[in-house]
Amino acid sequence: MTSQPYQVLDRKYLSQRFADVIGQQGVTQTLRNAIAGGRVAHSYIFAGPRGVGKTTTARILARALNCIHGPTVD
Repeated sequence: MTSQPYQVLDRKYLSQRFADVIGQQGVTQTLRNAIAGGRVAHSYIFAGPRGVGKTTTARILARALNCIHGPTVD
């Protein structure tokens, strides 16, 4: 009996790109502009109440900066 491992729903439907993050257009646009202009700071602080997308945005930023083809906005 082969069962597929259980995947938490928020992981399954987690935003994968800056464009997918809802309600944080100012933050995502600022990060995209920084990456596109090559002006990425050495650290960022993501602060705010629960459920606003801090961890999701940080994960997307990390993926964008560690891309195989170099830092990209998508």
